[in-house]
Amino acid sequence: MQLLKDKFKEVLSSVMPIVALVVILALTIVDVPGDVMARFGIGSVLLILGLTIFLFGVDIGMEPIGDYLGHSIIRASSHFMVLLLTFLIGFSITVAEPDLLILGQQISDATGGAIGAQFIVFVVSIGVGIMIALGVYRVMKDIALKWFFLIVYGLIFILTLFADSTFLAMAFDASGATTGALTTPFILALGASVSSRKGGKGAEDDSFGLVGAMSTGPIIAVLLMAIIQQTKIQDFSQEYQYAKGIFAPFIRNMKHTFQESLFALIPILILFAIVYLIQKRLSQMELIRIMVGIVYVLIGLTLFLVGVNQGFMDMGRYLATELATNYQSLLPWIGLVMGLVVVLAEPAVHVLGDQVEEVTGGHIPNKLLLFALSIGVGLAVALSMVRIMVPSVELWHFLLPGFGLSILLSFFVPNLFTGIAFDAGGVASGPMTATFILAFAQGVAATLPQADVLVDGFGIIATVAMAPVLMIQLIGLFYKLRVKNNQALDE
Repeated sequence: MQLLKDKFKEVLSSVMPIVALVVILALTIVDVPGDVMARFGIGSVLLILGLTIFLFGVDIGMEPIGDYLGHSIIRASSHFMVLLLTFLIGFSITVAEPDLLILGQQISDATGGAIGAQFIVFVVSIGVGIMIALGVYRVMKDIALKWFFLIVYGLIFILTLFADSTFLAMAFDASGATTGALTTPFILALGASVSSRKGGKGAEDDSFGLVGAMSTGPIIAVLLMAIIQQTKIQDFSQEYQYAKGIFAPFIRNMKHTFQESLFALIPILILFAIVYLIQKRLSQMELIRIMVGIVYVLIGLTLFLVGVNQGFMDMGRYLATELATNYQSLLPWIGLVMGLVVVLAEPAVHVLGDQVEEVTGGHIPNKLLLFALSIGVGLAVALSMVRIMVPSVELWHFLLPGFGLSILLSFFVPNLFTGIAFDAGGVASGPMTATFILAFAQGVAATLPQADVLVDGFGIIATVAMAPVLMIQLIGLFYKLRVKNNQALDE
């Protein structure tokens, strides 16, 4: 029960800053219709309850599955079996990631169904599975993380030259959306298991970086899909349809959302069942606890998705439309505030801060990291608003120098910081970014005549996800210089 209360407090602290910002805007400069406001209130409650139950289920059900599968990888007799298991784990867990399910639906809506939600989730999940397998292979072969990312992002750069530019923002957004509440704990546990399997001096460094490797998979997969299919998506402009009524939209969508959530969980459950039937290394009580956790995950995921789709999205879209119409000059400033409150409210950011403070022996305090990340993410959202407002500013103007500088810095900072930095890319792009802020960006893009929803409406998750990568690398450089100066003074 205490764990459930702790999860509720975490979720409440994540959601309430956005709710407070919405209420302030609704009471000051935007006249929000009563039904939209009511659905936002109901959606917020469902989102908070759903995410609390979901995270509780992840802790008591899904994380034990992750540990069990991680130990199965350690026991695997050959490299081939290790790579196969990691691919299957990566694929199976990604198809159930809430942030990706939401993004898939957003892409489907924006393209008029030309790219189906389930299809994009399937493609992205394959990419994740492959890159996790390659990330594990890197650890087994003792390949330096900086060289791995140099090669991978070099490949991504080449692919962007051949793929239709429409898919660039979608590809990078998919990258940020895959590192969410379900996938990240699984992959972190997997990274720790694989590095402990190898052992040796570099085991601590190798325990980080697998989430960063995983997040490159969606980019490569979506760009390859665009190149192979030579897919051309025409502009799909249709007036956004707000839900009708107050309670009816939630009741009407509950059944099929439950079915979608169940379908998303089936792959990881099948994989777990197969491995369990082969090894049978769990007690009956442990198995019952896992089954109970899965039920919690299913209920929480259903409530979360219904609350987001029927209440939260509409409010984000409505505020964006009104602000873009009447207060366009305020958009970057509002985006800055959104970025600040989102990253500071994200529980995973505080966990990351404690982690960095511990590994640096207190040289990089938690408060410094939080300050750096909040500034980085705030600027990322603000610059995303500028990109939507100014047609000549494109997504690659931010991503190319940002990731390019991050790769360059990886050759000058301690290896541990490189792993933490690329793993942290998904920390800031949590549920609030994948829901409210993405809906807000699409609303702005749909309203401004100079913007294109397909090109400008996506990309904000990618920009937000890039901020921690760059900021932690810069902190790593600062840490290295500080340690060197202290050593010089001691001498």
